[in-house]
Amino acid sequence: MIVLIESTLTAIERDQALAKLRDWSGNNAYSIGGYGPGWGDCVELNETPEAALSESEASSEVDLIKGVAAVLTSEQPVRHVALEHGPAAGSRIKVGPAVFGAGAVSVIAGPCSVESLDGLLALAHSLRESGATALRGGAFKPRTSPYSFQGLGLPGLEILATVRTETGMSVVTEVMDTRQVELVSEYADMLQIGSRNMMNYALLREAGAAGKPVLLKRGMSATLSEFLFAAEYLAHAGCSDIVLCERGLRHFDPTVRNLLDLAAIPALKQRTHLPVVVDPSHGTGDASLVPPMLAAAAAAGADGFMVEVHPFPASSVSDSKQALSPQEFCTAMDTTRAVLNAVGRSLNTVQAATHII
Repeated sequence: MIVLIESTLTAIERDQALAKLRDWSGNNAYSIGGYGPGWGDCVELNETPEAALSESEASSEVDLIKGVAAVLTSEQPVRHVALEHGPAAGSRIKVGPAVFGAGAVSVIAGPCSVESLDGLLALAHSLRESGATALRGGAFKPRTSPYSFQGLGLPGLEILATVRTETGMSVVTEVMDTRQVELVSEYADMLQIGSRNMMNYALLREAGAAGKPVLLKRGMSATLSEFLFAAEYLAHAGCSDIVLCERGLRHFDPTVRNLLDLAAIPALKQRTHLPVVVDPSHGTGDASLVPPMLAAAAAAGADGFMVEVHPFPASSVSDSKQALSPQEFCTAMDTTRAVLNAVGRSLNTVQAATHII
């Protein structure tokens, strides 16, 4: 059981709170101080004073001690992203015209990598017409091989910003390094933390403190608990606008690139108030499987979708096998829209975004 101490206490009040916790636990408590300003103290209680006292009962008692901000237990190990900490209907996250959660469903679409201004601008207009409200595209790319295309860097960010001005779509792009957070934040409407960096805690802290919404992708081998702990890092650093993204898990069958865990959507909604979007492009690695997985994700309750689209998929500099063409994306959106309508929801668009409160 971990006790979080209020970070606004005076030195005297803090010492009094710690002393009461030590007395309550029979001197089996010790301070394990938090990280950075505003984090206060964390106190781990190794044992309860009465062997028969359950963790739930102990938590209720400790919560009454003056100066205690929260008590984290094995059943509720996170605070900010826990279901009980948010609105009853779930959090609604607005990123420009894109809105996720609490009934709102939006689509993030675009190429794996930013390649050129003319190509991306023409594609973005097409994506917007098909229903996308946010544009994805990597300016910095995490590649398995150091010899693969690594992204355009700053010119790529400038291209994304230009396309945003021309189309009104919000920009979602990945940040890979703590040294990039400030730069990417100048151009992006939403920072993306990729699967490989879900457990990069230094990056989570920096991104969480950047003052931007964050799209957090699930690690390719991460449990849902680990996923939520990563989101808690963002929230604890100051980020209140977090969107979770299920993007598939590494598995044993080479038929598909990853195993898309659609059960994670309702499972996460039982544990967190954060919106959950699905990336079927990385989740399958096969363009032909993306449309049916979009429909399935819509039926499962996803709050949005992230889809790779390229004007000419075969010539994409990265992830060509999983990218849809603009026409394929348009058709897939028609099907996804029909599924959403069947379950009483609708797809948010750039034109309709101003009507969402």
